[in-house]
Amino acid sequence: MSLRLQLRQALRDAMRARDKVATSALRSALAVLDNAEAVPVGAAELRGAAIEEAPVGVGVTEAARRELSEEHITDLVRAEAEERLALAARFTAPAQADRAALLREEAAVLLRLLDQPGTA
Repeated sequence: MSLRLQLRQALRDAMRARDKVATSALRSALAVLDNAEAVPVGAAELRGAAIEEAPVGVGVTEAARRELSEEHITDLVRAEAEERLALAARFTAPAQADRAALLREEAAVLLRLLDQPGTA
């Protein structure tokens, strides 16, 4: 099973279990993947076009998305976990201990998925 499918299944399970930490971490990771697939729209494409020349019809607003390899998906999820751990390490004040613990828990959720058999 691909990592993206594992993330989606884990999100469903976390939502059913009302696990707010896991739900937050998994939603964030899936959003990162969606953003990475987005194709940027160039500003040059939008300038100087006459309204009469604009395409019309079903599907004209659809844009092809990038295809991410399983390795790239794994790298993005790992980067999300590492970012949380790095940020947690920066929270050293006693008042920030709860936030640091939350970030470590979110990172652990993502790292557990990466450590499962079948993921790189």
